[in-house]
Amino acid sequence: MKLKQIPEDFQVEELTDLRWGEGTFPIYLMTKRSLGTPEAIEIVQRRWNLNRQQISYGGLKDRHAVTKQFITIKGGPPQSIKEEALQLEYLGKTRRPFTPREISGNRFTITMRDLTPDELAKAEQALKEVSETGVANYFDDQRFGSFGAAKEFIAKAWCQGNYERALWLAIADANSHDLSDEKKQKKFLRDNWKNWKACKDNLGKSHRRSIITYLVDHPDDFRGALALIKVDLRGIYLSAFQSAVWNAMLAEWLRQNTRPKQLVDVGLKLGKVPFTRTLSPEQRQRMHGATMPLPSARLKLEPGELQDLIDKVLPRFGLQLREMRLKYARDSFFSKGERPTFSLPKRLKWTVADDEKHPGMKKLTMRFELGRGAYATMLVKRITEC
Repeated sequence: MKLKQIPEDFQVEELTDLRWGEGTFPIYLMTKRSLGTPEAIEIVQRRWNLNRQQISYGGLKDRHAVTKQFITIKGGPPQSIKEEALQLEYLGKTRRPFTPREISGNRFTITMRDLTPDELAKAEQALKEVSETGVANYFDDQRFGSFGAAKEFIAKAWCQGNYERALWLAIADANSHDLSDEKKQKKFLRDNWKNWKACKDNLGKSHRRSIITYLVDHPDDFRGALALIKVDLRGIYLSAFQSAVWNAMLAEWLRQNTRPKQLVDVGLKLGKVPFTRTLSPEQRQRMHGATMPLPSARLKLEPGELQDLIDKVLPRFGLQLREMRLKYARDSFFSKGERPTFSLPKRLKWTVADDEKHPGMKKLTMRFELGRGAYATMLVKRITEC
């Protein structure tokens, strides 16, 4: 099976109940192709000479895809942008900035290619099961792009007050998705860590170099240097760690509430997790409506099942719940909220056709909607690996 052979094989359209007309915040529909959301936002910033604080959006969308999402720009012009990889369509004005809570869900069109007859039959049977049981609502591997070769979470070191380690992981740790120039810069930093003058002289103009420039003048202020990392990136580091803990909570909860024969392990970037293949009607009724909180020191827990679950999971990460907090910087903090334990696809349909890119093989195209924050790639893994 092949996924995302071309960007059009993975299409995402953000859904919202927000209406525009009157208001003070210009709202736009941003369509991007083979471009990450942060990179797309930077293009808009440069084009219109904006501050990052003027721009608000609901969430990160896949890079290797064609995606549509909403953004608002405080003081933005009633204009549009048209480039090869990015289009920004002015829609009107709204009364408030567009944030994650404005997203009601996402509509997906996903094509799986190069399917053998056995793979196709397995996928179609799994889709029938998914329409009844749903999919365990794990955060998928896209969430953990900042988890590099050192196999350490930046946010863990940050929570522990080890600002030097957190900074090293953020700007010097090797990562599988690094491009050639990025690999060279990071290796030089690793080989010359604390020789800030040499690092500055050997790095090209970049956000990383501006942090090193600060360290030339403040050689031991790792806390201040960490705070110079773009706030969007710092948020990604926190989300990665919080999501990993939440995934571990969900995995443990599923094992506690099902029988072993109902589960099958599927490999993710951080390790294997259990997926449900079947659920009884009673289990569906109880589990489909369940939620679990995003873990952080902001949680106020009463003794009971949830506290027992967190107490069992967090020691694996070397922290206690009260330690999942940041003392610095003030503009960075863990998210607060509840996340459903199961993702239930709506309006799920699929078609089968000959694969024009792989003669003699089949392709399967799925169309469905998922709630806010649910990963379509988890559904793909469920139907191909279980």
